Amino acid sequence: MNPLIQTFLSGTWGTLALFGVTLIGCLIGGTILAAMRVSPVPILRGAAAAYVDVVRNTPLTLVMFFCVFGLPYLDIRFGSTAGMNSFVLACIALTAYTSCFIAETLRSGIATVPVGQAEAARAVGLGFGQVLGYVVLPQAFRTVIPPLGSVIIAMLKNTSIASAFNNRELISAMRNAIEVRGDIVIPLLLATALIYLVLALGLGRVFAYLEKRMVILR
Repeated sequence: MNPLIQTFLSGTWGTLALFGVTLIGCLIGGTILAAMRVSPVPILRGAAAAYVDVVRNTPLTLVMFFCVFGLPYLDIRFGSTAGMNSFVLACIALTAYTSCFIAETLRSGIATVPVGQAEAARAVGLGFGQVLGYVVLPQAFRTVIPPLGSVIIAMLKNTSIASAFNNRELISAMRNAIEVRGDIVIPLLLATALIYLVLALGLGRVFAYLEKRMVILR
């Protein structure tokens, strides 16, 4: 196989690995933050609001710097190799950042669920967690599929920042390819853009299908 193709395949796999792990993490983290934002406990609401306001308004690059350089400085490391450690730290940074946007998107979906449904659930003896998990969140997720898709597609593109922190993904693959074949810089740039375009369009089609099948119109 052509070495350049191997380089781009490796970079694409690195991007997909970062995206997959971060997707799981930010969906969990965003759901927890959204639940805290609507919690009846003032301390939880305040902590979640403070976290979202601070992290969401901080550039992702700074969040990545803190995780990649700040956590090791505090002697917090993951994995036995530098590559694995960088990968996990990049995933943590992307998860911490994207969870804020997921949480705000979900919170807007929670606001669309009629209050009467939650009151009816509480009337039959369900607690706050049960009302949220069985009644509110399933509807909220279905309501916000379109904006949620936009957040996740943006997160896919944000994985490119991880290339500056010793992670193998598409941008780092492109740089390596340019070092080898500096005579075809423009085609290499176009190839990288094309791969991102294909991945983003693929995600867009997935969310378009989910929207058609599941979305709840209010």
